[in-house]
Amino acid sequence: MQVRELKERFAAVANPELAKQMAAYLKGQFHFYGCQSATRQRVYRRELLAEKKREKIDWQFLNQAWAEPHREFQYVVCDYLITLKQFVTFDDLPRIEKFVRSKQWWDTIDSLIKPIGEVGLHDRRVGKLMLQWSLDPDIWVRRVAIEHQLLRKDKMDIDLLAKVIENNLDRREFFINKAIGWALRDYSKTNPRWVQQFITTHRDAMAPLSIREGSKYL
Repeated sequence: MQVRELKERFAAVANPELAKQMAAYLKGQFHFYGCQSATRQRVYRRELLAEKKREKIDWQFLNQAWAEPHREFQYVVCDYLITLKQFVTFDDLPRIEKFVRSKQWWDTIDSLIKPIGEVGLHDRRVGKLMLQWSLDPDIWVRRVAIEHQLLRKDKMDIDLLAKVIENNLDRREFFINKAIGWALRDYSKTNPRWVQQFITTHRDAMAPLSIREGSKYL
């Protein structure tokens, strides 16, 4: 894929009214073409599948796309990495970390957890890295550490989940406390007894939001 060609395609399907709405939804932090998910993905779906056949990550393209001012390009990067996540290695994580630490908001953060989580299924070094990230000064880096095991089910590293959450108790940040609740809620579908015990043990240190979210299916 080429950034220049994608810019032309996005411009051709741009919707100025939707662009205003989408920008407002993200607190006016980013510019948009006004392409919602289905429209956006139609622009580059074939190219993504072609990249998957190459079995190689084009980091030059991803860096160029991430640098673009319109938010749709950060979504391109996220979709690309999710589509090719089986080809991402531990040595690639510093490249993804640059995306995690820039142009930050929940929309990209909650997508970038997916390739990181995929690597973590096969490389135990990810767990050690996520423990470090769970103590990072940047709340979005912490959020990645908390959420990166979402949808693991019986493949969950329970000790790691407990530690990254414990490292973030007694905090006031909405996006941290929400992430804790989501992580517990998701795992409660697989191991409700463990989640209930965790909440009971840590209730005094947990934010009400985390308890409410984490208890939803208990």
